[in-house]
Amino acid sequence: MHTLCLDVGGTKIAAGLADPQGALVHTATRPTPATASAEQIWHVVAAMIADAVRLAGGQVGGVGIASAGPIDLDSGTVSPINIGSWRGFPLRDRIAAVVPGVPVQLGGDGVCMALGEHWRGAGRGARFLLGMVVSTGVGGGLVLDGSPYLGRTGNAGHVGHVVVEDAGRPCSCGGRGCVETVASGPSMARWARENGWSAPPGAGAKELADAAAAGDALALRAFRRGATALAAMIASVGAVCDLDLVVVGGGVAKSGNLLFDLLRAALADYARLTFLTGLRVVPAALGGDAGLVGAARLADMARMLDKR
Repeated sequence: MHTLCLDVGGTKIAAGLADPQGALVHTATRPTPATASAEQIWHVVAAMIADAVRLAGGQVGGVGIASAGPIDLDSGTVSPINIGSWRGFPLRDRIAAVVPGVPVQLGGDGVCMALGEHWRGAGRGARFLLGMVVSTGVGGGLVLDGSPYLGRTGNAGHVGHVVVEDAGRPCSCGGRGCVETVASGPSMARWARENGWSAPPGAGAKELADAAAAGDALALRAFRRGATALAAMIASVGAVCDLDLVVVGGGVAKSGNLLFDLLRAALADYARLTFLTGLRVVPAALGGDAGLVGAARLADMARMLDKR
């Protein structure tokens, strides 16, 4: 029997069906109408669920949800920063009503990304893993001793809000100096423009990476600055959680060796404790499917626990 999996974010909503081994046998994606009303957005989600259930012949064994956060596991509600009308939206209960009698599991998109990579991607075999997405923001999730670590409310792994500059820029979270304000794609491009990078209007992380790869010294400085902030954060989280692997995905990670060479070099300076010397940083393998695969795994793990 298939698992229905959903990945709800501020840019896109994805739905899929996963077989018991975690292979996606169906996927569909729609743009998130992020400025629409709460019910209009819900209608998009409900329609995608209906399509997936119909393709599964009406039979699904469980539902896993990866949602942008913050989330609240106790209430089953979500309040994605980039979906303004969803504040305390009862996503878990709404989905449970559409698929009656089927267990529904909710998780943050960061932990589902990490869990997906751990199950079927670049994190296979790791025991203590940090999964990260470096894109328009910096998100993350933890798999500790082989199990997803959700935290008290379900929001553990928000590594983009580790502070790396004590007098840094204000962050969208309300804090200041978070790694997201330095190392996200828009943040790196903004810093480069403020320091004299000549770029066409609307140029972002991809154009910045292209310029750095072509030898633009300022673009390379921007990438080094972002990579150094990521390395400082990874060293801190690695020391706290005794990690053995970090998997990095997202749009900025598509710059390949440009990012990873700078990141690994900086990490060697920060991660000096002996138990961190073997900490590896590798590119993600599942791309945009990691959240769906992880959501399916979250649902499957919950079902296995229920059977004990």
